[in-house]
Amino acid sequence: MRSRMMCGRVALRRAAAGLVLALALPFGVAAVGLEATAGARMNPAGMDFWVDSSMGPIKSRVFRAADGNTRRVVYALDGLRARNDLSGWEIDTEVSRVLTDWNINVVMPVGGQSSFYSDWVAPSNTNGQRTTYAWETFLTQDLRWALRDRLGLNPNGNGVFGLSMGGSAALALAAYHPEQFRYAGSYSGYLNISAPGMREGLRLALLDAGGFNIDAMWGPPWDPRWLRNDPFMFAPLLRQNGTRLWIATGNGVNGPRDVIKAPMDVFHLGNSMALETVALANTRAFQARVDSIGGLNAVFDYTPVGVHGWRYWEDQVYKMLPDLSAHLG
Repeated sequence: MRSRMMCGRVALRRAAAGLVLALALPFGVAAVGLEATAGARMNPAGMDFWVDSSMGPIKSRVFRAADGNTRRVVYALDGLRARNDLSGWEIDTEVSRVLTDWNINVVMPVGGQSSFYSDWVAPSNTNGQRTTYAWETFLTQDLRWALRDRLGLNPNGNGVFGLSMGGSAALALAAYHPEQFRYAGSYSGYLNISAPGMREGLRLALLDAGGFNIDAMWGPPWDPRWLRNDPFMFAPLLRQNGTRLWIATGNGVNGPRDVIKAPMDVFHLGNSMALETVALANTRAFQARVDSIGGLNAVFDYTPVGVHGWRYWEDQVYKMLPDLSAHLG
């Protein structure tokens, strides 16, 4: 009996070490290093929409629905290496063109590298950050009401989706702001942040993506903010709210679309495979948690192949689109 227990502890330590190693790999490399969707580019139909906040002026990109309606609105959240000029959704995909053709207004916040789109407890003391991240407040207060007052967009019953960091954040926004977000989509999200090794891995990942100190985000590991932002823990809120969810992840296996054109692509692909394997384990754990509380109003989509990259996330938007459209406006 003792031998079996010791073996179990060893296995747990090895699994935790594997999670740390995978998460320590650069989160955004997989999304940037391999060739993006053919023809993806800045969409001239988008407008720069600046809103003041406690973080200073923040830009979002807004794409209006083809039929001119103001009722149907969805927010698209970026990943860990979010840039300050354009969202990765605009740079690397065509979703801003496709969703607007479905008569959906698209809002793409710009910036927020390593933020998890949450309200932090302090500025990071490891990279010279001067203002405290307050992305949850920005998205649910500053931006929300500015879109209503200046563009007439519906502030209620919106959708939100995101990849990786943005996927986890999309579920948190829907859990704590159900009047604003009735629909949430997570692609390759980290949905079991309290799992062994995850906090240590995320610490290394934030240092790699911008030099951020994760203690400035949700405090030390024992701070209750960690549990507040863990989808595994707040799943009952999503059930209580009746939020419609679309949860998707690949399995870490690359496919024919992952073309290797340069030596560094091999490195990037290896990173993306490892990260997606972690996302898969997190998503399976989240679904088990959901099943234990009686289920959610959710679609879980596990693709037969798929790594941590824009091709697969764009595919998921299009697969989700009919369901999203049916629940907006």
